[in-house]
Amino acid sequence: MISIITLTCLVMMVIPAAVGNILAYPVSKKLSVRISNYIVKVLAPRFFAILKKYRKFNFWGYNDSKKQLPENFTVISNHQSLIDIPVYMNYFHEKEIRFVAKDQLARHIPLVSEMLRAQQHCMIPRKARPMDAMNYIEKFGKRAVEKKQVPVIFPEGTRTKDRLVGKFYSAGFRMLEASTNLPVAVCALDGGYSLRSLTSFFRNLKRGCYRVKVLKVYNPPKSKEECNKILEEARVLIQNQLDEWKPLSSDQK
Repeated sequence: MISIITLTCLVMMVIPAAVGNILAYPVSKKLSVRISNYIVKVLAPRFFAILKKYRKFNFWGYNDSKKQLPENFTVISNHQSLIDIPVYMNYFHEKEIRFVAKDQLARHIPLVSEMLRAQQHCMIPRKARPMDAMNYIEKFGKRAVEKKQVPVIFPEGTRTKDRLVGKFYSAGFRMLEASTNLPVAVCALDGGYSLRSLTSFFRNLKRGCYRVKVLKVYNPPKSKEECNKILEEARVLIQNQLDEWKPLSSDQK
């Protein structure tokens, strides 16, 4: 019964915004942006509130760790699920968050696709040549600085199936830093690996949780070597944090 209530609440919340944005995007980009901002600022917090009330699903955002953040920064993070996107939007709700992502997300995903396009996230075609992909990221980085947005990049390049952090690739991160010259915030998140599909989403929601934390902030890297060092250290920091969270139950912060 509770599952039906949860599903009904989520559907009733999602459908009007999703349909409205699908209809608005081809006609009015400004209206689509307004709907997208509503999704981020209003629907994302409600999404987690509904999950907490009906499925005892906790969102643990370690807000004290955000005190070390400067005014503007880039986020690098591990990647576990499509839900990482609303998770970070909720965690950094006071900021304008923009993601580097594959362009498949910009098509046929309710709420997400039109929002990513309307808000001008960096959508890189899967078959883009390396040079073209770097051009996308460079333009995105310059736009993020101009608009005082927070760019988020997942150096793994794909979602992991467990708590083991994959290899961090450096090219996209180096280009993003070259175009922004922003401090780098290393963040860890955990919980999405068990919610990778629609089936697992509803199977594992009950008494599940998502955790997000800022681990360390680096000064803007000035060279390829400094970028690589940040990525190497970040991967270790994130893996250590996931290992530390592993024995905790969903109701333990």
